[in-house]
Amino acid sequence: MSQVIASAVSQNSKISVDARPSQGTNRNVSEVINGKTEIAYIQNWTANKIRQNEKPFNNLKYQPHQVFHLYDLAWFLATANNGWKSVKDIKVNSNVSPTPNGSGTAEMLEHALSFVSDDYKRSSVSYGDQASAMSEGRLDVGAATYVNLSTEPGWLQQMKSTVNLRVLNWPKKTVEKLEADPAIVISDIDMSQFDNYAYKPKTLSTPTLAYNFIVREDHDYDTLYSFLETLWTQRKKLQKQTKLLTPMATRDAWVKNAYADFPFHPAAADFYEEKGLWSKEFERGKTNKKSSQ
Repeated sequence: MSQVIASAVSQNSKISVDARPSQGTNRNVSEVINGKTEIAYIQNWTANKIRQNEKPFNNLKYQPHQVFHLYDLAWFLATANNGWKSVKDIKVNSNVSPTPNGSGTAEMLEHALSFVSDDYKRSSVSYGDQASAMSEGRLDVGAATYVNLSTEPGWLQQMKSTVNLRVLNWPKKTVEKLEADPAIVISDIDMSQFDNYAYKPKTLSTPTLAYNFIVREDHDYDTLYSFLETLWTQRKKLQKQTKLLTPMATRDAWVKNAYADFPFHPAAADFYEEKGLWSKEFERGKTNKKSSQ
């Protein structure tokens, strides 16, 4: 996705953009703050830690500013255990892998599970190995995701073809508590678009990670504005390179799930005002003087 974005901007403007592999959203913050990367994405869980001045993001030298929304990953828990329909079915000593240890998603899902139970056994199974672990009785519950709430990754499709996979829903009262948590985004997903599950609820309400690009507060105004302007003119063509960027053809997708109380870079704020997308609920960063670069 980032490579397609970089190519679209580089080929249609005077800006040269080089997309490089990321070592995770926490690392991305450090890379941006230290000037090793000019623009990178994070997710709302990390954004909340920055907002709350929590370690390891306390006392940052520069204020990260958000720029635009990239995509969403709706994370849910699944099982091959007959009869299970809810995360409430997780029992004491059940083997649960809320994504592998060390992943950027693990901490968020563990936090969500704490609203239901703390008595499970924390397992760590890679995405591609979850199905075999379930078949062998080593794993009761694993994690899965929908990209942009609609696309199943290949490893999830492989899970469904290996075991009778059941989607676990979250209790209504738990969902209400999670929705009130500023660190959590909840998505309601129409499950009629997905097939070949042994069980699925009609609507799945589940924690979601919203990935937005950030820059440092002193990022050059004109360069960033030109970046956004070029990408905007190319937005409908991005899907020809990857369907994962199809949502960017929709205007509102650029500011979807904007982080609350997290400033937009002034160039982005001005750009969205011009496009009629700015909301009074958004926060504008301190105005940077326009440069002639």
